[in-house]
Amino acid sequence: MSAQGKGIVIAIDGPSGSGKSSTARGVARARELRYLDTGAMYRALTWWMLDNGVDVDDAAAVAANVERPVISMGTDPSAPSVTVDGRDVAAEIRGKEVTTSVSAVSAVPEARELLVRTQREVIEAAREESTGIVVEGRDITTVVAPDAPVKLFLTASAEARAQRRSKEVRTVDVAATQADLARRDKLDSSRAHSPLTQTADATELDTTGLTLDEVIALVVKLADEARDS
Repeated sequence: MSAQGKGIVIAIDGPSGSGKSSTARGVARARELRYLDTGAMYRALTWWMLDNGVDVDDAAAVAANVERPVISMGTDPSAPSVTVDGRDVAAEIRGKEVTTSVSAVSAVPEARELLVRTQREVIEAAREESTGIVVEGRDITTVVAPDAPVKLFLTASAEARAQRRSKEVRTVDVAATQADLARRDKLDSSRAHSPLTQTADATELDTTGLTLDEVIALVVKLADEARDS
C-alpha cells in the first residue's frame, strides 16, 4: 500500500494500556484525520463468535465462521463506532468475556486475513476521501500499512499500563489487571500469524512519564514533519 500522493497514514502499534487509542484519537482530532481502531474489529468478531455459540478456542470453528458477521467501523475520531450486522456493539465488545477471548480469535489466520483486508480498504478510502487516517492496533506498522510515512510503537511500564487499564474498566484490582495484560502480551507476541512486534523503522515512544497531551503533541510533530518532507 503506497502512501504517496494521497492523505497521510499514521500507523500506531503497541500493547494494551500503552495509550494507543487515546493518542490516535487525539492526533486524528488535532489534524482533522479519520481514525480506525483495528482492535475493536477483532473484539467485534469475537463478540459475534461468543454471541453465536462458536467455541473461540477452536481455531477451525472460528475460521469457518469469520465471513458470516458484517462488521462496520465509523472513522470519526470524535464519535468512533462499531456495528455488527447493523447492531451497535461498542459497549458489549469491552466486556470481560470478549477481553478474555479476543487474543484467541485474533490468532486465527483466517480472521486476520479477513480483517486486514477490510482495514486496508478503510485506509484507502480515507486516503482518497480525506486528509488521511490514524490507524492503531498490533500489526499496523508490520502488516496492515507497512509503507505508512509515520510509524510508531507506543510502550509504557507494566505498572502504568495496568493503572490505565484498571481506570478504563473501572476496577480496583490493579494486580489482576496487570496479570491479564501480561497474559495478553504473551499471546499477542507469540502467535504465529502477525505477532505484535516493533519494526526497525518505527519510532518507539515510551508514554510512562508523559501526559496524553504531551504524547499527542509529539505524534503531531512527527506527522507534520512527514508531510513537509
